[in-house]
Amino acid sequence: MKNKLFALTIGGLLSLVGLSGCESARTAPSDTAPRGEMRALESHAVATTENQILTTAAAQPPASVEGEGWRSLFDGTSLTGWRVTDFGGGGKVEAKNGLLFFQAGDPFVGVNCTNEIPKVNYEAALEAMRVAGSDFFCGLTFPVGESHCSLIVGGWGGGVVGISSIDGADASENETTQFISFETGRWYRIWVRVTEQKIEAWVEQKKVADVMTAGRKISTRFGDIELSKPFGLASWSTSAAFRGIRIRNIEGLTDSAK
Repeated sequence: MKNKLFALTIGGLLSLVGLSGCESARTAPSDTAPRGEMRALESHAVATTENQILTTAAAQPPASVEGEGWRSLFDGTSLTGWRVTDFGGGGKVEAKNGLLFFQAGDPFVGVNCTNEIPKVNYEAALEAMRVAGSDFFCGLTFPVGESHCSLIVGGWGGGVVGISSIDGADASENETTQFISFETGRWYRIWVRVTEQKIEAWVEQKKVADVMTAGRKISTRFGDIELSKPFGLASWSTSAAFRGIRIRNIEGLTDSAK
């Protein structure tokens, strides 16, 4: 009798061990999708989302610009008049569906205008959109007389707007610093005006910079952004789209007031 009970006990324990093993095998992560394949699938999903955003963006009507004398700097179909800035951080630049598209770099990606750009008494306007990422989607570098500076839109984690640099202080730490919440997949009109007296800038209808330049040191922020001179666009670890890039000389014009 004792031998029979012992056998039953051993048998029960083995059964429990066997069931436990089956349960572990049933709940263990599947090996049918290796890690490398999962990364490829995730990357494809992101690309599809970006394509959807770009398709929707291209179908939206462009913003109008006031006044006369505007000269288009982007033909919507090619990089004619532009060269890809040699930031050395990857990222892809292409013209498609009427848009200039930056695929996120590591961290920078951008272009330089190869056409002649005025140094003073001009306005530049464009539309910009954050397609993916969380840092600045528009870094517009432009001449201010013999100097240059950049209007940063959406920097320092996504919301800082300002001019880099004024008296050595960048967009996050001078009097132009502002915080704006930007939506991914939405167009924003960017506008700058440079005269002999000051730099002005707007995002949509909000004035974000009004700087008298006499006696001030105007410069780009130290680092790779200097490669955007004299007139260039850049983004930081962020995919971005642009369109309607224009410029005009305002010397002698009376219709330049915003």
